Amino acid sequence: MPRLLALFVFLCGNQMAAHAGLAIALNSADGTLSLIDTDSYKVTGKINVCKEPHHLMPTPDDKSLIVACAASNQLVFYDPLTGQEQRRIRDISDPYQIGFSPNRKWFVATSLRLDRVDLYDAADFRLLARLPAPKTPSHMAFDDASQFVFITLQDSNEVMAISLPTQKVAWVMPVAATPAGIVMSPDNRYLLVASMGEGVVEVIEWRARKSVRQIATAKAAHNLQPKGDGRHFFVSNRTIDGSISLLDTQTMSVVEKYDVPGGPDDMMVRADGKELWATARFARKVQVVDLVSKQLKLSIPVGSSPHGVFFLNHAGLR
Repeated sequence: MPRLLALFVFLCGNQMAAHAGLAIALNSADGTLSLIDTDSYKVTGKINVCKEPHHLMPTPDDKSLIVACAASNQLVFYDPLTGQEQRRIRDISDPYQIGFSPNRKWFVATSLRLDRVDLYDAADFRLLARLPAPKTPSHMAFDDASQFVFITLQDSNEVMAISLPTQKVAWVMPVAATPAGIVMSPDNRYLLVASMGEGVVEVIEWRARKSVRQIATAKAAHNLQPKGDGRHFFVSNRTIDGSISLLDTQTMSVVEKYDVPGGPDDMMVRADGKELWATARFARKVQVVDLVSKQLKLSIPVGSSPHGVFFLNHAGLR
């Protein structure tokens, strides 16, 4: 009887662990990952990963979470449910921001430090093309047809379009100062570019290469994250006394704003739409915003200069 009871407890415990929510925050300055229980909001562990992990994203099948290690030139794959390391791919030169094309054919990495963009085969991460970028390539977005990847160039105040089929630069155009985050609008018509230097989101009709509007958010508008309703995007305004704005892509206006101190940067929305998680780069915290009350719910202490944050149970891409 005791052995049966012990087996029952073991199985139940494993089932509970399998269903527990796990969030992973990258601590760029520490070179670590913080593992956070999304139910208790407690840090359950910290893992040494590499030098300068800045961004992370799931593989298209959601079976792995890729951490891009810029200074150590590698990609590290983790189980998004347990946080266990799966494998490493080395000789990926200076991967700062990473992304898969919608058709899952291309894997793109921006090399912010070395001023270039690398195109890889998404199936085996084989380098296909290495393209020079004018200055400090940062974030990226794709069109729905996977014909182009668009890259923000922070220090030359430009956006660059790369043709994926030809693996060549298609065009470069000027935008507002210090562009960082960039996303495609839900209708695939506009690029939305967050400008840190001017505190705006610039709306670009990318097929015509024309800027059509600048939407004021707040100082140091940095990154964009879809709410998951096919209409709204959150915009992080990365200052010490920072904030997060909610942008409506139908009216092209800011409809809400939340006080989120500490330099809010990368964000993620829980699948139920009730919480927004944001890393606070200057405060060593992950900030959790209650989207029902529209107030900061709590702060989770993590490591130094937290950048990317991810959990599997999140809202959709657009």
